[in-house]
Order: sequence, then structure tokens, then C-alpha cells
Amino acid sequence: MVRVRNAENKGLPARWQLKHGAYYFRVPNGQEPNWDNKTMFRLGTTLPEAYRVWAARVDAKDKATNIAQLLDRYLLQVVPAKAPKTQTENVRSIERLTAVFGAMGLNDFKPRHVYQYVDKRGAKVAAHREMEVLSHAFTKAVEWGCMDRHPFKGQVRLEGEPPRVRYLEDWEVVEMLRLEPRRKSGSVLMIQAYIRLKLVTGLARSDLLRLRQGEHLREDGIHVTRHKTRTRATVYDYAMAPERLEAVTLALRTRPALSPFLFCNRKGQGYIDESTGESSGWDSMWARFVARVMTETKITERFTEHDLRAKVGSDAESLDKARALLQHADIRTTQKVYRRKPERV
Repeated sequence: MVRVRNAENKGLPARWQLKHGAYYFRVPNGQEPNWDNKTMFRLGTTLPEAYRVWAARVDAKDKATNIAQLLDRYLLQVVPAKAPKTQTENVRSIERLTAVFGAMGLNDFKPRHVYQYVDKRGAKVAAHREMEVLSHAFTKAVEWGCMDRHPFKGQVRLEGEPPRVRYLEDWEVVEMLRLEPRRKSGSVLMIQAYIRLKLVTGLARSDLLRLRQGEHLREDGIHVTRHKTRTRATVYDYAMAPERLEAVTLALRTRPALSPFLFCNRKGQGYIDESTGESSGWDSMWARFVARVMTETKITERFTEHDLRAKVGSDAESLDKARALLQHADIRTTQKVYRRKPERV
């Protein structure tokens, strides 16, 4: 039986609702004793909490027969293991996918449906991400015994997004670091310290903004387990070479408050909200920094924070060195996305 979703679901499993800042489950008639005799059972204030409470009370082993049921199970068993920001993006994708394909039987989905969906979807990049979620859900469906084979894996080739090619020249970095600060701490000075440290480590934003004294910053160097691949638990050690020590010292000196974090706001708090994975405060400050750089320096082409990491990969002596610096498992990622400087022959 196809479960009907309404506007209150927002991509959540059937009978879930988000109201008054919490997630609730609308209990079917006759099942109230299994839910503390309630008709609306409160699951929790965050998605991970709601998934855990739901999983503790419901057996999710029944085989899905349509895409809506498959995506429900995917939400309950797969999404909670992902990073908070990815969870939010997955919920948004599943909402759209369910609205279009929810009533379709698992074995009725064909490769042509992928092309049709992407062709009609206005936002092509978002469409690709949504198809990635659906593809992984079908992979899990095969694993769970809901179907015998993936309906389109290896049979569909979507036109990929062109990789970004912006390469930051050395003089542009100098211009960023010469921007005159208006305060004695925080803001511009802190971002300039951040830029220096990024260029001598190649660390991703999520890792840099999580750096703590004692835990990551020690006398002998910087010890980091990449947040994005933390399940592999590989610790990367960066010796405290003079240029790294200088960048760390500058960051500590320009913080607006005492804090265990190397980069913090005026209250001494880190910039990443661990419940969502977002860093809105830092993003706003970075946007203001870029706006000033574009109006007060010689730089005329817009740049992103990610372009700094690409510069580290591009300036490395070799592709292997770039892969090691950026801590990529697959060297093809390094080659395609992070080697933007023309190779000298």
C-alpha cells in the first residue's frame, strides 16, 4: 500500500511531522499501546535523535515494495549514520524523489527515468545529487533483499559538472594578506591567519575550524583525523615547521576571545554547529572578507575558500605529493579537482 505524504512531512518518513521544534510520529489507530498510549508520539528535537528513538521501537526489516517505502527505510537506517549536514541534504533530496517516484514499484524504475528526471529538473546540480541518493537507496535495496539488481547502476552516464578551474596566483594571496584590518582581533586578522595555515597544511575548512589546543595543536605539530573520513580513523601529523608555527601563533594572537578552539567567535565558541554541520557565522565573515578584497585590492576575479585548498594541490611538486597533502584516497579526485595549475613540460 502506497503511503500518502503531505506538506507536513518535508521529506520525512510516512506519518512523521515536524511541529513546535520537534519531530512527532502520528500513531496509527489501534497501535497506541506500543507508543505509550499516545496518538502523537514525540521522537526528538533533532533528526538523529528522532531516528534513534524510532529505530528502538520499530522493526524496519519488512521488505519495501515501492520507492516511498524504500526511501523511508533508507531514512531510518542509512541517513542517521551520515554527517549532520549530509543528513539535512538527504532529507531534502528524499522529499523531492518521493513526490515524483514514491508510488512507483521498485522493479518499475528504468534508466530512462533518470534522464527524464534530470532533464525536467531546473537545478541540474541538485538533480544529480538527488539521483546519487536514489542510486544508493537502490544499492541498499539489493543488499536488503528487496530486489535482485540495481535498476540503473552502470547503465546511466549523466553529463558531469565541469570542475572549477580558478587558480589563485601568488600575488593574489599577497593582496588578501595585505588587506588592512579594522579591528585588533577577529574578522580580517583571523581570516588572514586562517589563510596562512591553510596554505601550509592543505587542511579542509571543516578540519581547520575544529582545531583545538592540546587535542590537535601540540608542541611537536598538528595532529588531525579528517572529519570527512573519520571512520577510517587515520591520524595525519604535520610537523610544527616555522611557517606552521607562525600561522598558529598568529591565529592564537588574533582570536577575539580565549577558547580551546584555534578559530572562535567573540564568545569563544567554535564556528561549526555539530548538530547541523553548518558554519553560518564563519561563512558570513568570509563573505564580508571577500567583498572587501574585491573592492579594496587589485583582485578582480571572485574566489572561494575552496580555491585556497586547490592552490595547495596545484602548487605541489607532483600529483602524488598533492594527493598526500590533501589526504585523498583516490588520486583521480586530486587530478580532476585540485590540480588547476598548467603542468610545465
